[in-house]
Amino acid sequence: MLANNGIIIVFSLLLALIASIMPMPLGVDAFRPDWVLVVVIYWSIALPNRVNVVTAWVMGFMLDVLLGSTLGVHAAAMALSVYIATVNFQKIRNFSLWQQAIIVGVLAALYHLLVFWLQRFLSDVVFLPSYLYPVLTTIVLWPWVFLLLRKVRRHFKIS
Repeated sequence: MLANNGIIIVFSLLLALIASIMPMPLGVDAFRPDWVLVVVIYWSIALPNRVNVVTAWVMGFMLDVLLGSTLGVHAAAMALSVYIATVNFQKIRNFSLWQQAIIVGVLAALYHLLVFWLQRFLSDVVFLPSYLYPVLTTIVLWPWVFLLLRKVRRHFKIS
């Protein structure tokens, strides 16, 4: 009954926000996966009628507030990335898990490049190749997050 109200979805999104701001050692902080993006992409592919571009924009806006970045930068980049995933959700569902991981990696690269471009437009930010390191960890993370969230969705019968 609670799952029908979307509490499980909201809880998973809040956990992703917390994971995005948790302190990490400096040596691996550059490889921090895009937790929020991965969780929003999963829910938008699994339940596009419940989690969509508006949800992505709100989560991106919350990420902007938590990270202290210019308001709207992460929101716009996440909304565009999730829009592409939502429009193609039926195709993405038919791919194998590793093919989906590559697609999510491309969406994560698009997300990072959009964030960079918007920050570059608004201030003086210099592009470094290390800026795309999280794409690698996001690709590796996708199968695990997919399997975990699918198990949660099936257990709580979220539809």
